[in-house]
Amino acid sequence: MVTLFSILIIIACILLVLVILVQNPKGGGVNSALSNSTQMMGVRKTADFLEKSTWALISIIVVLSLLISILDKPSISEKESEIKEQIDNEPLQEVPQLPANVPSPEDAGN
Repeated sequence: MVTLFSILIIIACILLVLVILVQNPKGGGVNSALSNSTQMMGVRKTADFLEKSTWALISIIVVLSLLISILDKPSISEKESEIKEQIDNEPLQEVPQLPANVPSPEDAGN
């Protein structure tokens, strides 16, 4: 599922770049070369469509990114089971023994 959302985000990013390049800020850009499309729909309708599609693509990218972050997080029970597995697989370490001639702390007080 995360892979599908990642692919959708990449497609939305590519479309967003294309939509931004087509926009005509202050009389330049790629839109001036595509004058046929503006003659059919009108300049204002084209600008409105491009602006709405920009916002829609940005919203899609944000929502999919949030979904990926929610779905990709391991649950608490998975984390606990991983920790328990690590503890179970850890070899037991031997506790070093004190030499016989070292007095214990109980003997030191006497």
